[in-house]
Amino acid sequence: MLKPTLVTLPETKLVGKKRSMSLIDNQTQALWQDFMPKRKGITNRVDNDFYSVQNYSTDYFENFNPAKSFVKWAAVAVDTFENIPNDMESFILPTGLYAVFEHKGIDTAIFQQIFTEWLPNSTYILDHRPHFELLGEKYKNGDPNSEEQIWIPIRQQ
Repeated sequence: MLKPTLVTLPETKLVGKKRSMSLIDNQTQALWQDFMPKRKGITNRVDNDFYSVQNYSTDYFENFNPAKSFVKWAAVAVDTFENIPNDMESFILPTGLYAVFEHKGIDTAIFQQIFTEWLPNSTYILDHRPHFELLGEKYKNGDPNSEEQIWIPIRQQ
């Protein structure tokens, strides 16, 4: 059974690159391949973590359709928006309550479990804020021992 930690995220400033995509037309790999070589140009990082952010429209989860587009970000947290590299943009993760799931491995079935098992059986509903994965020092792309955190925006029903 999934057991998230509930965390109130403070407003978090991010700098990175974004791309519009859908689950069917998933361009995550291309987005990160574009971002990673240029990340060293971000001079005001607050840590070594990476943020993989999904910004969905308000109706994205109604009549779910894997062809519906959303905006995905490859980004890092910064303390100020000064000196943003020319080919990057700023983004603010607003403050709010999140259910944080620790995930190990490369199996993406955890997302289905979150939305079809944990969320409907909790006292929470989705809040309309960005979803994201926090990729820290234990994250290893494509490695079955990789670890990351999945942050789902929630609020009381």
